[in-house]
Amino acid sequence: MPRSRRWRHAREGFRSRGGRTYGESVSPAKDNAELLEIDGREVRVSNPGKIVFPEPGLTKLDLVRYYVSVADGALRGAGGRPMVLKRFVKGISQEAFFQKRAPEKRPEWIETATLHYASGNSADEVVVRDAAALAWVVNLGCIDLNPHPVRAEDLDHPDELRVDLDPMPGVDWSQIVDVAMVAREVLTDHGLVGWPKTSGSRGMHISVRIEPRWTYRDVRLAAETLAREVELRAPGLASARWWKEERGESVFVDFNQNAKDRTVASAYSIRPLPDARVSTPLDWDEVRGSHPERFTVPTVLERFAERGDPAAGIDDAVGRLDGLLRLAAELGPAEKPPKASDGSGRRQSTMPLIEVARTKTKPEALEALERWKSKHPDVVPLLQPADVLVDGMRGSSSLWYRIRVNLQHVPESQRPEQEALEADYDPWAGREWTRP
Repeated sequence: MPRSRRWRHAREGFRSRGGRTYGESVSPAKDNAELLEIDGREVRVSNPGKIVFPEPGLTKLDLVRYYVSVADGALRGAGGRPMVLKRFVKGISQEAFFQKRAPEKRPEWIETATLHYASGNSADEVVVRDAAALAWVVNLGCIDLNPHPVRAEDLDHPDELRVDLDPMPGVDWSQIVDVAMVAREVLTDHGLVGWPKTSGSRGMHISVRIEPRWTYRDVRLAAETLAREVELRAPGLASARWWKEERGESVFVDFNQNAKDRTVASAYSIRPLPDARVSTPLDWDEVRGSHPERFTVPTVLERFAERGDPAAGIDDAVGRLDGLLRLAAELGPAEKPPKASDGSGRRQSTMPLIEVARTKTKPEALEALERWKSKHPDVVPLLQPADVLVDGMRGSSSLWYRIRVNLQHVPESQRPEQEALEADYDPWAGREWTRP
């Protein structure tokens, strides 16, 4: 079916689900907003006709109605959990900003939970529990959903272990799938059930429900242990090495997504890519053929209407971390990198790295990389895909970007020296620091 026709049919599917009506327009508001009635609650959608995804022609109202239509699945991943609001107020071509604190002006039925951070700060974060709350956060400019791995009722003990399979440049889908199968095997061997989904970008996530009895530190240790075991069983394919330049063309099993301050895009999240692809739950027997680009807003609407949520049983498959924590004791502490010789205590990379640029946006970073390449035409052919390191760095409320180049495949006599940065953005400029 042609894309335009398929999307028209998907839009028609917004109107009802399970015999109930969702996202019905109550009336157009005077200020060009749309009022929707969702399960007896009114949600105001401002600028409903604003084009968010130009390529498939998706508007803001389309996104709201998408989330309402897949609410049963989306709430299975994000419902009842505090979430960071990742707001794309200027569209998908611009960087989002991360808002931890719930807006002061919000409907009385929007719940919050107070999270405390190691810095001593705290924030009342939004907790969604129904389709109306989903629609409300999407109206704020949230395209994907980024919940914490804890429930609002117990903020100190995660009930989800998250396996994030992050491919390095040069890694294809078949290798990601191979690593996912090994991760599933490790989980099964230690009494846990993994539920796979596409990340919505290039990689894959595996969600694991656990009893909420272990601390963040324990859960992160269990995740790191799983990553190390996967690397041992699939050498060369998978990596548990924290430092990007040491991974090569492998799939990084990112255990640090289980740290206290981390969130990941949850099930049925739309990702800010031109084709509006979706982080989509899968059955294990369909993983190998399920390339991420297959799952977009229109196709996922059809898929969800036809077959429901493959992860519908996830809350009935709760496991324990005892097995992975016993394995952690057997493996012993992970190897730590050497320290710098200047007395600073900083780690010393084992790879010949140079830094190229620091920028506010990713396009600026890639432009700076191209300028560097034009200055070193003899070096560029010697680089492997995984030698170019594009790092998204966390700033105060948004990401900034760093470009580094690993010269490991360049003969030492041909390696360029560290030069002045092509761009030198300071994400902390103008920020005032307060001492406790």
